[in-house]
Amino acid sequence: MLSDSEAAELLSFLSPDTRPDVKGHTTGSILGLSGHRDGCRFLRSKPDLLVAVFALTSDPSIAIVKDCYYILINLSADETLHQVLVTDVKVLPVLLKKLLDPEYPFSDQICSILSNLSRHTKTCKSVFKVLQEDVGLAQLVDIFCTEDFNKKAKHHYLGPLLSNLTQLPEARNYLMDKDRCVIQRLFPFTQYRASVVRRGGVIGTLRNCCFDHAQHAWLLSDAVDILPFLLLPLAGPEELTEDENEGLPVDLQYLPEDKKREDDPDIRKMLLETLLLLTATRAGRDTLKDKSVYPIMREFHSWEKDVHVTAACEKLVQVLIGDEPEQGMENLMDVDIPEDVEVKLKDADAKEQVELEKEQEEMRQEEERRRRKKSDEEGTDREQESGLIR
Repeated sequence: MLSDSEAAELLSFLSPDTRPDVKGHTTGSILGLSGHRDGCRFLRSKPDLLVAVFALTSDPSIAIVKDCYYILINLSADETLHQVLVTDVKVLPVLLKKLLDPEYPFSDQICSILSNLSRHTKTCKSVFKVLQEDVGLAQLVDIFCTEDFNKKAKHHYLGPLLSNLTQLPEARNYLMDKDRCVIQRLFPFTQYRASVVRRGGVIGTLRNCCFDHAQHAWLLSDAVDILPFLLLPLAGPEELTEDENEGLPVDLQYLPEDKKREDDPDIRKMLLETLLLLTATRAGRDTLKDKSVYPIMREFHSWEKDVHVTAACEKLVQVLIGDEPEQGMENLMDVDIPEDVEVKLKDADAKEQVELEKEQEEMRQEEERRRRKKSDEEGTDREQESGLIR
């Protein structure tokens, strides 16, 4: 790693007045340092260097600015640098101001940095505080939902940023303010095919909002109608009975033969977890049963191959077809679990996770054996056709 004198020399080359070629070589060297853990930890101890790098995000050279943003993306991916970037370098006000510029060419990089910085609760609170002071969550949602806001950027990473922010009750309260109709603006992106990042970020946001069980009745009401947007990505082309179709929300009735399910297993699992959260209350369970969610899950379970997603589906199905909890335990989120029982449940979950991973590895090995066998058979066929085998 660099000595203190070498770091001081690097810092001297980051002055705005330094020749562009020297600055470019220096930012390139720092970018290389930021690409691995030891380099990030070294840079953490040199806040003056980081301040100088951040200042160069306003450099006239596009190449230098690009280097600086990728340095900041790498550094913000390391949790141990979050406080340095937020407190010492003070990146938040500047980044958020630039995000508002519809002509700014590095808005996507800013979205990635903000998403990284908001992953953990402490710095997430800092991001939300500055956001509300300088921009406002409403404007952030506006930018996210206006796809041509900046023709030089996609803003897909605002999805994960929103998901991270909704780990905070105050962010969830804002999105679910009944007078603002904010959360409804996110629903169409649950099937946004152009970006798995945007799609996953929105579904993560909806899942976090569903932790607030007091909002379940409102979320499932006709005024909001969240259910079809959670179910559609899980629904396939399978033919259901007329009675089953009639019980479904209108958007899920008589789906076409070419209907595709969500491609990403992590997103499918998040959708199932969100539905499971909605069953925590009696009103939620009644709604999901009345809206014929079970036939969708039955067909989904037959189609799903990922063992972790299958396990999440089975938990939801157990609630949908199981008996109601005894009186006084209707709200599953309010049930007090004795400490010894909680320990046993955690042990059972850990054991289940090990079994699932074992099963997944066995399936992977079996698939590999089949692939090799098929490859060997195809090789033999080719040799026979070419006359090499008599």
